[in-house]
Order: sequence, then structure tokens, then C-alpha cells
Amino acid sequence: MSTPTQEQPLWRPAPARAAATQLVAFQTWAAEHHGAPAAPLAPATDDDQAAARYAALHSWSTEDLERFWTAVTQWFDVRFSTAPEAVLTDQSMPGARWFPGARLNYAEHALRYGESAPHGERSDGEQADRPAILHLDETTEQPTALSWAELRRQVGSLAEALRAQGVRPGDRVGAYLPNIPQAVVALLATAAVGAVWTSCAPDFGARSVLDRLQQIEPVVLFAVDGYHYGGKDHDRTEVVAELRRELPTLRAVVHVPLLGAPAPEGALHWDDLVAADTEPVFEQVPFDHPLWVLYSSGTTGLPKAIVQSQGGILVEHLKQAGLHLDLGPEDRFLWYTSTGWMMWNFLVAGLLVGSTIVTYDGSPGHPDTGALWSVAARTRATVLGTSAAYVIASRKAELHPGRDLDLSAVRCIGTTGSPLPPDGFRWIYDEVKQDVWLASVSGGTDVCSCFVGGVPTLPVYLGEIQAPCLGAAVESWDVQGRPHTGQVGELVVTKPLPSMPTGFWNDPDGRRYHDSYFDTYPGTWRHGDWITVTERGTVVIHGRSDSTLNRQGVRMGSSDIYEVVERLPEIAESLVIGLEEPEGGYWMPLFVVLAPGAALDDALQARIRTTLRQQLSPRHVPDEVIAVKGLPHTLTGKRIEVPVKRLLSGTPLDQAVNPGSVDNLDHLRFFETLGRERRA
Repeated sequence: MSTPTQEQPLWRPAPARAAATQLVAFQTWAAEHHGAPAAPLAPATDDDQAAARYAALHSWSTEDLERFWTAVTQWFDVRFSTAPEAVLTDQSMPGARWFPGARLNYAEHALRYGESAPHGERSDGEQADRPAILHLDETTEQPTALSWAELRRQVGSLAEALRAQGVRPGDRVGAYLPNIPQAVVALLATAAVGAVWTSCAPDFGARSVLDRLQQIEPVVLFAVDGYHYGGKDHDRTEVVAELRRELPTLRAVVHVPLLGAPAPEGALHWDDLVAADTEPVFEQVPFDHPLWVLYSSGTTGLPKAIVQSQGGILVEHLKQAGLHLDLGPEDRFLWYTSTGWMMWNFLVAGLLVGSTIVTYDGSPGHPDTGALWSVAARTRATVLGTSAAYVIASRKAELHPGRDLDLSAVRCIGTTGSPLPPDGFRWIYDEVKQDVWLASVSGGTDVCSCFVGGVPTLPVYLGEIQAPCLGAAVESWDVQGRPHTGQVGELVVTKPLPSMPTGFWNDPDGRRYHDSYFDTYPGTWRHGDWITVTERGTVVIHGRSDSTLNRQGVRMGSSDIYEVVERLPEIAESLVIGLEEPEGGYWMPLFVVLAPGAALDDALQARIRTTLRQQLSPRHVPDEVIAVKGLPHTLTGKRIEVPVKRLLSGTPLDQAVNPGSVDNLDHLRFFETLGRERRA
């Protein structure tokens, strides 16, 4: 794994632009009120000086957690209906307790720009008439707008309807919805009631949805009749019917007729529930009260049901959106995502700082690869987020978005999901815009935020993420658990963040949560990414250090695929690996051991792909299906994934695995040879 070295940055902010950022304003204020390092009045004269200034602020934010997070809550005017007794009573991980005694509501903050009367400096009354959400899909040329006032009214009406259905704080509300304004309304209404939100994208098959929702036992389900993607309508009425049958805790199903189908028997209609002219009532809940459950699949068992708190997400997302993306009321924030990916939850964070968020329901590649760039142009997005894979696809398609479209409004392009390779950096500056801030970021569903990412006052270097985020004590550790720079190591976080999970659902003793992040280095969060922290403080992400699959930012468990594939009578056993490619692609092969007499012909290949697409999702469909004589296992019979991933990456066998721990080395040698051939 090589770390790019580039002495001259691809981009640097103009001095006046850097000086006008919220980050500089925050530092100046925090220096006066909370002991942050002083922000010099004069702009930085060179890149090293800018880096040193940010490094000093970052050090303060991680060394004095209590003062830093107090400053964040005051700067962003967090409304505590009951003041906290402290900021952080226990810094141990897991188990850190943030703002004990405090009460607040996430939805109240997301909707305050829709207040008809001013509250402090957060609303001038005119903001309520401006768009809170702009929406586009594949069938519309121009976006439709939902104003702040209308968003607030719909949330108030729906929250009242949920309460009328008996929904109470702590109850779970599920959604089977695409990236549409109704999903945002439903999330905020759920949070206003103090219930717990969870969502799955409608391209998920019934089994994938049930593996998630059956864990948390929702009492209400919002569900579409279908969705439009890639130029086609996709009917989901049968899937919804199966969900209703298999979720016995449901008391109500809310029908969202995206394709115009009539409501199924016994379902409530969306339009009826959002018709009232009702001011929202915000349940005041403890800081650590659950806001939502996200899912991040491991390699065995059911997806991990990750619980994150109302207060923890609120303060983390205010920091990330306001300080790191420099978002504010004049911005239009577009990030291509689905409701099954944490970036959808992060997109909603734009509302917390008064930005207009842009929801797009459709394929980024229909009718052609340039579709997402066109959406950005038509909505006048100022901050555009996408995946590294989409950037690479745009480059391979030889697109010229900067030449062919009006992207003059775009000031920042964010990328995540997988590491953006140097060629992707170059392509953006060559073909999209020379004067654009490229904010490559990396974090995880586990915290619904970024550990490392964009900083609006710093330059952008080829292939490098600008810096660790404020409050995130990120280090790269070697195998002995020692921090180092300039070398590849494990991404660890040595101090707690407010958005770290309060736990996993149905994990009463916390064992699964502990084993997921704290087993390798007790008391320290190990994230499962290979990173290099450079001498200048930038960060390079090299991909996953474990066997979790990660396609376009959506992490999936290999066990889901095994369960489906191995139901086929022709398949005796299977192994799936996800591999980040040096040029920025993602290769996900499926290796299969065939049953006696079976052949991996075109018909079987098609059946494998169709079964995975229907029962799980299109993301679970492998790039290749490869027949092998046998698969390697541990001596206790567990199939081996991480060593195979290392072998396919080009690591020699004697460095990838302890030979004495494997039942059949010949099976491993096949993967060593394949890895060597692919890199020849």
C-alpha cells in the first residue's frame, strides 16, 4: 500500500474565503470563552501555517473534551429544556456518559428555522417561507420545494397522528421508503414523539428488511407501494405484505403511494396523516434517549442494530455540518444516498444548520452516467456529496461535467463510501472545477459521522483526506498498539465521541458492542480501517482491515449472502470477499464449492445473481462467481475470510495467515495464486 506524496496542493482556499468560515468564527469565539487556542486575526500566509493552526484547535478539542463540547452546544444554541448536570461524567469506552440530566429534542432543532416567530438569532420569520427540501426524481426535470413552514406543519400533523395511534417515547417506528421528503417528515415526527426511528431502502428484499426490523419490533411501519429506479417502476406491494405478516408487533401501517397503488386493507393513508394544521409538540427526552437504530453487518449472525442518541447525534451533526462542511442557511446540500445508508441520516443534518437539503430518488447513472451531476446543476447545489465509485465511473465514462453543465453554485464536493484514489482527485479538478473544495471524508455507520474529513481552511492534497475531525482523537496504531505516522496502521479513536452508540439493540450485557470495537485494544475504539497519518497531518484511507463488505458506503455481512446462496442445491459452500482496488473500484467475487454433479454454467450464474438481488438487494450481487475445489477453514471449522482478502490483495501466504491454524493450505494457495495473477 503506497501513500501518495504531493508537495503542492491541488487546491487551497483563498485567504478571504478561509477567514469567512464558521470554523474561524467558532475558534475566535471559543478562544475568548472556553480556552481554545487563539485564532490569529491575519489569514494564514502558507499551507504549513494553516495546518499548524488547525492542529492546535484539534488538539484542544480532543484534550479538553468538556470545554470543547460545551462550546459546541453554546455556539449552535442547543436548546436544553433541562440543563445538564455535567458534560462527561465517565470517559471510559465503552460506557462514556454525555450531558447527564439534560433534556432536549432533536426534531425541535431540525425544525427551528421553520418557526414563524424568531427565536434568538435562529429565525427571522422570512426563513420559514424558503425551501427546506428540494426534491427530484428520474421523472421530473425541475425540483419541487417543501418550505420550512410546510415541513414544520406536516411534522406536527404526523406526530399528532402517531400519538393518536398510541406511539410513545421509546416505541420503534420503521420505514420502507426511498429518499423522498416523506421519509424526512416521518423521521422528524418520530423524533418529535420520542420514538425510535429505523429505515430500510425499498431495494432491500423482504429477508434483509426482516433481519433488521424483527430485532427491534416496530409498532408502526411507513411503506411505499414501489419505487422508480433506472427508468423502471419496481412494485413492492408483495414485499410490504410479507413484512406485515412477519412483524406481529405492528399496530399501524402507513401507505405512501409513490406509484399510485391503492392502500392495502387496514393501512392508513399518508395524506390523511399530514393534513392537519398542527404546531409540533416536541417530547423532551434525556440526552442519551435513542434517536434511531442503524444497521452495520458483521461477518456472522444478524446485522448489528446500532443505537444512537438524540443528543449525541444532535451535537455531532451540528459540529460536522456547521464547522467541517461550513453549511448554513444559504446552502443547498445534496448527497446521493438511500435511506439504508447512514449518509441519508447525515443529509438530514443539513436542516440543523438551516440549509436546504436536496433529496434525489433515482439512479445516479440513469439515463446516463452524468445524471447526478445534472441533478446538482438543476438544484443549484452548493455542497454535493457522492461516492468514490461514482467519481471513478464518471472518469471512465469520459464525462465533462464542468464543461457541459452549470455547476457554478458548487463550492464543495464531498466523497465517501470507499477511498477516493488519486485519479479521482485529479479528475474532479480537471473535469468538474478547478476552484472547488474537495472534502473526502471517512467515518462509519457506527458513529453516523466522520472521523476524518474536510476542513474549509486547509489545502487539499492529492489522494489525502485533509485532517481528523474536531473532537475525534484519531490515531494510526501498529500491531503492538503504538501510534505512528507515515506508515499503514489500524484506525483507532482513543477518546469518546457523543455519537458513538449507546449500545446495540438486544445486547443487554454489552458484550457484542464491546467485541465489535474494543476487543483488540481494550478501552480504545478500533474501527477496522487501514490508514496512514502523514507527517503533515493529512490522512490516507487504504480500505477495510477486516472482512466486512463495503459497497458504496453500505456495509454488508457475508453471512447474509451465504444464507441465500447456500440454499441453492447446486452450492455446497461459498465465500464472498470485498476488495478495494488500487484504481478506486471495488471487486466483490463470490467463490463457490459446487455440489457433486453440478456445473457453474450460465443458468446457475444467473440464478445466483437473481436470487441475491431478490432476497437481499442489488448491492449483494457479486461481480464474479468463481468455482473452487474447496474453501479454507480454521481448525474449528469456521471459514476463513480475512486471510483470503489479504491473499487477494497480494500478501504472501506466510504473512497472511498462520499455516498451523488452517485445515487445508492447498485451498489457500489457490487464492494466493489468483491474487498474484490479478496484480501481474
